[in-house]
Amino acid sequence: MRTPKDLPRTPPTIFTCELDVCPRCHHPLSEAPYVTGRKTVQTMLRVMTIAYRPKVCVQPGCAATPAAFPSAAWQRVAPKHGTYGYDVIAQIGWERQHGHAHFDVIQAQLASRVDLSESHVRYLYHYKYLPLLACHERTHLDTLQQVGAATGLMLSLDGLMPMGGEPQLWVVRELQTGWTLRSGWLLRQDETAFVEFLRPMADLGLPVTALMSDKQAALLPAVARVFPHAVHGWCQMHYFHASRAAEPVADADEAMKKTLRQEVRADLGELLRPKTLENTGVLTVTGVVPSPVASPAPTATAAPSAATCTAAEREQIVQDILHRVQYLLTLKGRPPFRLAGVETYERLLEVKRCVAQLVRHDPEPRLVQVLHGLRRALKVMRRDYTELRQAADWLEQLADILDPDGKPTRSGAGVQAEWLAYLEHIVEDSQSAPRLLEFGAKIVKVSNSYAPGLFHTYDVPGLPRTNNDRESEFRDVTRRLLSTTGQVGAAKRLLLREGAWELIPGLPSLSETIAAISHVAAHDLQQEQQRVQAHRQRFRLHTRSPQQSQKQLKQLVKHWKALPAVNSP
Repeated sequence: MRTPKDLPRTPPTIFTCELDVCPRCHHPLSEAPYVTGRKTVQTMLRVMTIAYRPKVCVQPGCAATPAAFPSAAWQRVAPKHGTYGYDVIAQIGWERQHGHAHFDVIQAQLASRVDLSESHVRYLYHYKYLPLLACHERTHLDTLQQVGAATGLMLSLDGLMPMGGEPQLWVVRELQTGWTLRSGWLLRQDETAFVEFLRPMADLGLPVTALMSDKQAALLPAVARVFPHAVHGWCQMHYFHASRAAEPVADADEAMKKTLRQEVRADLGELLRPKTLENTGVLTVTGVVPSPVASPAPTATAAPSAATCTAAEREQIVQDILHRVQYLLTLKGRPPFRLAGVETYERLLEVKRCVAQLVRHDPEPRLVQVLHGLRRALKVMRRDYTELRQAADWLEQLADILDPDGKPTRSGAGVQAEWLAYLEHIVEDSQSAPRLLEFGAKIVKVSNSYAPGLFHTYDVPGLPRTNNDRESEFRDVTRRLLSTTGQVGAAKRLLLREGAWELIPGLPSLSETIAAISHVAAHDLQQEQQRVQAHRQRFRLHTRSPQQSQKQLKQLVKHWKALPAVNSP
């Protein structure tokens, strides 16, 4: 049993229904002879007792009789049956989403003005603020229909990678407005599930001009069934992604990088291991007791002359070369346009040329060893590099053809013609080597499969070339949840339990947030809270606490035994 709050009693503020005529029969309304809705509410400014005097329609036969109409101003102080003001709820949501604050920090910040516990803060955020935000998003429906009638809607669809066999979180945004049309979980990612997910938007009669998504196999026929007259664009970045057109190139590049690293270390491994006093274990230290500051060593922009070169300067140049080689062996790639193996080879080739000039001037033994080691390693990998460089050039040229920046305005047909011509060039070039033939065949195969969805963006104004905005939203929400929980596992759990609501964007300012959520109708909030509770029920037995687990299981047994038996033991 909860302990009631001992809040100070104040003279009630009485609101009166603002309506003058009945919305049903349009006859004048009469003030009721009583006051109702009395409750004490905590706001950010003060504790206040509020109530309202309703109005009723006395016209015989009116459909509104005997209903009483409440005061709108009374409803905008706090949610129905709630004793925390909308400004308190908005402040909690603002601090959580924009300030990335933990619940205990929010409670401490509000404690001087509002009597509430950390559990209250948690409850108000999950069961009041997020549902209110979702309800506010639905107020855009009328405007959305106007946008659809004027230009047609453009939708962006994407799903967050599911975790451990759990349902996948999907979100549908309208690109011109940024509003969330659908945000929720799909137990399966097949055509039937996608049709069920998309159909409510079509049933509203919202005209859709275009959609942008990844090229999920089951999504393609679902979109064609639900929105048969809309063009369906496919993300160009996913076309190039390493798991598609660049897959064999990226895999071969990673293998080349590892082999090249092994070849270099076979000859230079002992030399590359740090032996200078600088690397005894402790490097630069700051704080109250910092490390001593040594005199800065001169930077080696060019080989010094024999007359001015000191032993320290010579040693610094050798160490700079070794550090550069050591660093290049640690490069990581980001396929398809940043291939670590190709980059490592090219940068080591630059080092080899530099060392060759140094050795010609003064054949220092370690530099001679570096030169011979790099020559041998690069020679071993020359063929692999040449073929991978060719494949990388193909991918970069295809990306340049699709990129509209700095080019005259082109139609989708024009871009496609240029793109197809270059694919024919790839086919011709790939005949020179078996490996190039493999790379080219994969690029052409994936390109042909993506061709139907790559070029709508040039003909439909406002349709993006990629779906990366949705993926960045998923990353931003994940980072925000991680910063507010401090635990990777907790952030994942919250995404599963509340991700659909967390993905709904907040308003630009706190004042706009208060105004927006205070206009949400009570029955809309109640329905949204039921959605939250119904979804969270899926996780009612997801606990790692032995005490909580045992308690839940005992309750299940008790409930089971209370049911009439229908099977013989």
